[in-house]
Amino acid sequence: MTKKEIVRTISEEIGLTQLQTKEIVQKTFNAIVEALVSEKRIELRNFGVFEVKRRAPRKARNPRTNEKVFVAEKFVVTFKPGKKMEERVKELERQPATSRTGRIKAETTTAATSYDSDGNTG
Repeated sequence: MTKKEIVRTISEEIGLTQLQTKEIVQKTFNAIVEALVSEKRIELRNFGVFEVKRRAPRKARNPRTNEKVFVAEKFVVTFKPGKKMEERVKELERQPATSRTGRIKAETTTAATSYDSDGNTG
């Protein structure tokens, strides 16, 4: 899913224009980034925790040349999902493999049924 798709979905749900919704979504993302830069951590209840962590300098190896290289210290953003997100993602384990890909399995679709004018099956 892209930001554009998120904007479209929210826009349809709350009745704002896509332009207004895009501005809100972008300001939300900007606020998250600013909080990470200034506070090094942001906790969004029922969603998860973003945190800036320091990675120590280290020695590594270039896999192509096998040459030893030095990797400088760097800061990375980590994310730990909240309980509700964890629970929702775990639901994927209980679904058939084909439905996880977004494809509809033939045996799970509703069989073609004819109805008469009273709504009774025929």
